[in-house]
This record gives sequence, structure tokens and C-alpha cells, in this order.
Amino acid sequence: MSPSDGPGCLTRRRLLAGGGLVLAFAAAPRARADSLARPDVGPVALGGFVRIGVDDTISLVVPNIEMGQGIYTAEAMLIAEELEVTLEQVRVVTALPQDLPAAPPELLRSLSTGGSKSIRKGWRSLREAGAAARLMLLTAAAGRWGVPVEALRAQAGVVSCPSRGLEARYGALAEAAGALPVPTAVPLRARAAWRLIGRPVPRLDVPDKTTGRAMFGIDLQVPDMGYGAVTACPVPGGTLARMNEAAARAVPGVTDVVSIGTAVCVVARRYWAAQKGLAALDPQWDGGANAHLSSADLMQALRQGAAGGTAVIARDAEGIDAALSGGVKRVEAVYELPFLAHAAMEPINVTLHLRADGCDVWAGTQVPTRARQVVAQLAGLPPERVAIHNQMIGGGFGRRLATDSIEQAVRFARHLSRPVKFIWSREEDIRQDRFRPAYCDRMAASLGADGLPRAWVHHVTGASVVDRFMPGGLPAGQLDHDAVAGAVDTPYDLGRMRVMWTRVDPPVEIGWWRGVGPAHNAYVVESFIDELAEAAGVDPVEYRRRLLGKNPRSRAVLDRVAHEAGWGGPLPPGTGRGVSLHNAFGSCCAAIVEVSATLEGALRIVRATVAVDCGVVVNPDTVRAQIQGGLLFGFSAALYGEITFANGRVEQSNFHDYRVMQINECPAIAISIIPSDEPPGGIGEVGTVSAFPALGNAIYAATGQRRRRYPFAKPAA
Repeated sequence: MSPSDGPGCLTRRRLLAGGGLVLAFAAAPRARADSLARPDVGPVALGGFVRIGVDDTISLVVPNIEMGQGIYTAEAMLIAEELEVTLEQVRVVTALPQDLPAAPPELLRSLSTGGSKSIRKGWRSLREAGAAARLMLLTAAAGRWGVPVEALRAQAGVVSCPSRGLEARYGALAEAAGALPVPTAVPLRARAAWRLIGRPVPRLDVPDKTTGRAMFGIDLQVPDMGYGAVTACPVPGGTLARMNEAAARAVPGVTDVVSIGTAVCVVARRYWAAQKGLAALDPQWDGGANAHLSSADLMQALRQGAAGGTAVIARDAEGIDAALSGGVKRVEAVYELPFLAHAAMEPINVTLHLRADGCDVWAGTQVPTRARQVVAQLAGLPPERVAIHNQMIGGGFGRRLATDSIEQAVRFARHLSRPVKFIWSREEDIRQDRFRPAYCDRMAASLGADGLPRAWVHHVTGASVVDRFMPGGLPAGQLDHDAVAGAVDTPYDLGRMRVMWTRVDPPVEIGWWRGVGPAHNAYVVESFIDELAEAAGVDPVEYRRRLLGKNPRSRAVLDRVAHEAGWGGPLPPGTGRGVSLHNAFGSCCAAIVEVSATLEGALRIVRATVAVDCGVVVNPDTVRAQIQGGLLFGFSAALYGEITFANGRVEQSNFHDYRVMQINECPAIAISIIPSDEPPGGIGEVGTVSAFPALGNAIYAATGQRRRRYPFAKPAA
């Protein structure tokens, strides 16, 4: 067995072996069932596919990766619901570029996981695939038994004809069904008939994670594998000045030392030997132009951009200048946000074997197609000679949307003849992260006699994350919509609005971070809404209610959370409640956080209450888990998260100085899911977006100090 055929890997040969029904689908199932097995028929517009083997195995191939968000369970529920099988009968595997040689570019580009989009993209197409497969199985049975399809029923992987006492398992009908044309229209089960969707279901990955059988990238073993300890120049843009190669090679077990100019790697038979060799290598670096870069320099650049840089207009209302100057009261504020690291539990790692005739890559990546493209380009190989073997990810949060570690591994592998598992230590992972950008936001509003906004101006200044991911970069003067997400599309009626963005790109590497644009902008918007409420002398929840006359869905979640949290009820001295509301990722979410503060300034989050309308819920257990995890991720960053620079270098290195919340700090969390007939919204990032503003507003209520900067646990400047 070759490494690429190992456990957890899906190959085209393995998928199609054994015959049966293979169903391709897109927005609706249109493709011929045999097209995946016949590359000569041309491209197939598919978004995933279903295979039912003659041995009754049912495989759902999906275009995304499990990284702790429970997506495989939810997607399995969708297909099992319409296919009329139990969840235990479904196997979920990840579609990879090399498994889909006949797929069009639009499918390959969709092989990604991010933006809380997986269920939103698959909500209809996955169910249609299951329903189409079920109908084809029924049709095959009807032809075999000479009865109308209407006389048959499918249940738990069996087609039966009750009137004649006949039945056949799906596997026995799979080959006949696979020869049929895929129906162009299939009815989906009515909501009242759902068996799985909407019910709490234990996650399919829990048993293997509990017993240790789950395979993450850092667990992977392939034959004749070496271990590579990696370090890169700690100053952006710097290069290697010197290293002690002889000392590194003298460490027992070290086999190779590789420099690529901006980074070095020591390879050994065991990782500990590689680490010892790296320490002995003692690389020294030339920091170049950024050798004296500091956090003060980076923030000053943002302030200068906010004060005088060229702005791109995202939204502008006629007459806003007159409305801004003509109100009864004008309120202004400046918010400044730090760089943030991802700090996932599993440090970055890539196992890679580069040969003259091909390359195998074992890694947990959120973008397998992009990874394949960059490997092919750097290795000088055609893409079809590159195989990406995606592994379960031990926390992504957007970090693994970047391919920098895979690119670095390819550059090292050019000098190596065997497979190597390259591991970035925790310290290296944090210092070489692709950080959430820092921002400077300037806010202004004028209030009418009723205290409500007549004009609202939000000026965002920060980097373009899209620029780092768009081929060729974001053209100058073009709007990065992520930079203003959550600022342009607030839940409220804010009168005349102007939202603009000034681009200031730092020399620091940046990337997507859980919550993306809304996590930054909702904090600013919701904090400033509280400031307006205070200026108007109105309770913060009531103030928001007055701004939601045209948004009953958001008003409903606000009313629910206020009721559940006991808003307005008595609190002990030194305790306060803060509220936040946002519409992001297709979901409406409101949160109320209760905070206590000691006289010495120590903060403790006592309780968090959340109400969410995320449309139709597939698995309520997953929704609750994602809200809980998202809140704690956001609370950690809001309390402690900050990446700072001195002499060009990141000052943080591990969890002792880039803290996350500990279990004894976790608050009680209550979550109310509002029933909805809206299409499913995203949920993985919703809690994170809610955490920052609700916590900041609660701190103000408890202490009387308005925190326009975080981390909140750091004493106010």
C-alpha cells in the first residue's frame, strides 16, 4: 500500500472500486451517474457526490474539511435525511483535487472551508443528491419487480414493496440504479417529516477523538519519514546572516540542514533530535528594513491613514454632511484594535514528499485546491502530479486558509530525498502567524431631538486581507468588502450613513481570523451604539429596539436575550451587563454578558446569554457548541489577545504571554435558539463576533470606563 492509499485517504480508484451508484450533483442533480467513472465524457458540474456500493456502504464526498466545527455530522444528516438511511450508515470523506480529474474549475475552487459557509452552500444540493439517489433506487426496484414506484418505500437502507412482501437492500440495487439517468427534479421531504434535521445528534467524530484514533496532520506517519524542525527570520522581510551548520550536524540523529534564505530547517530521525539540532544551528538574522519596527510605528501609520489617507467609499447617503452638522448633539470616538494570532491547539505542520515525478502533501488545509496549485508551481510539476491528502485539523480559525507553511515545506523539500514531516513549534507558529490586522476606526454621529441618529459616519483604516489572497492582489483604489463587513450592513436604521475605508498595509503578514470583518466592525459599531444610547439618556437595549423598527428578526433575538438574561434586574456592586447585536453570516445574534470587577481592576465574566436565529437548524447540539466555542475564543482575544512588535520581532511566543481563557475562567453560558423557517445561516463565527462588544459594554457598565481598545485585561492607557 502506498502512503497515498493509507487510512483516511480517498483516492479515485478506491472510491469507484466495487461498482454501485455514483451520483454527481450541483445546485440540482443533473449529471449522468456514470460520468465520474468516465473521464472521456468531459467536465462534470458537480458539488460533491454520493456513492452506494454493492456492499451497502454509503459515502458522501464533500468539498470541505472537519476542523472541530462538526460539519461532517451536519452534512451526513442532510444526505441521510433524504436518502432514508440512518446516520450510522453514512461515511463522510473529503473531496480532494486529485480525486476529481474531470471536475470544472468552479468546483475545484469550492474545495475550501471558511466563512461559515459549509451548510449554507450544501443545504439544498446535499439534500437533493440524497433525494435523487433514493428515487433512482426506487426506480431500479420498480423495474426489477414490475411495480409502480408509488407502490414502494425506502427506509433505513432498504427498498420494500409492502403489498407483495418484497424488499432489497440499497447495495443490491446500486448497480441498476447507477445505470439510470439522474432525475432533473426531485421532491424533498417536508419539514414535518424530517427524522434527523433539527434534532440533537452526537457528533460522528467524537468516538475516535475520545479514544485517540482520530488522525490529525501532526499524528501522521509515512514510511521512511524524517522530522524537520523549522524556524524563519523573526523580522518580516529579513534574511539569514549566518548559522553553525557543523554544530547542528554533530547532534546525533540529524541527517540534513537546509537553508532557503528566509528560513532554515534541521531534519533528523526523531523530532527531539531535530529540535536539538536547530538549537545548535543557532541561526542569526539580518532584519533589513524592518529591523527596528515597533507596535508604536504600526499604530502611528494607521492613525496617519485615518487622519489624511485616501478613503474608498463603501456607502454614502445624499445630504449626510448637512445631517451630521445639523443634529442636536454630536458624538465622536476613535477605536484602535491590535493584531491577533490564531493560536490553534495543533501547531502548523506539513508532511511532504517531493520526487521528480510527483509530490504528495499530507496537511490539514482549508484550501486544498489552492495548496495544490502553489505546490505544482513551486515544484515545477503539472497539477495532476500533485496529491493533497487532507488531514483532520486541530483548530483552524482561518490560519489554514493561508498556504505559507506548505510553500515553505516545498522549498525545503527540493533539497531532500525522502518524505519529511515539517513541524513549526508553538513559538514559531505564533511568531510566524498570519495575524488578524490591527485597525483604527473613527466614528461620528449626530443625534436628533429624539436621541436617535440623523447621520452616522464610520471610517475604517486597516490592511486588506483580500489582497493577500487575490491573484495579483487587490487593485489600488478598490474596496476590500471584508474590511467594511459588519459596518455597511448593520441591523439598525442609522439615518444617513457614510462608511469608508482607508487602506494601510503593514509589513507584517496578515490573514483571515475567525469572525473576519464582522468581528472587528461589530465591536466598533456596538460599542458606539452604547455611547449614543448614553448620550441620549436611553437604556442600551431600549435604544437598540428603537432602531430596529424595520428589522423584526433582529428585534426578536434582542427581546429574547434581554428576557433570558434578566436585563434591568438588580446586580451586585461592581457588576454590569453589556449587550451586543449583529447580523453576520446569514444569522441574527444577540448576546448579553455579565461582568464583575474588583476594586483592583480584575475582571471576571460571570455569565453569557445568547439568543440566535440562524435559520433552519440542522443539529442544535452543533449550534450550541459553536456558539460556546466562538464566545470563549472571542473572550480570550478580547481579554488577553494582542500581538506586539519590538525591534521588528513579535514579542509573544506561547500561551504564557499570548493567553487564552482557562477552564476556571469560563462563565456560565445559556443559549436560546429561535425557531425559524429562514434558510440556514452560518454559525461557526457568530459567537466570536458577539463576544467583543458585549464584553466591552459590560465592562463599562461595571466600571464606568469606556474601553475603546483591547485587550481588556490590560490596564487602560
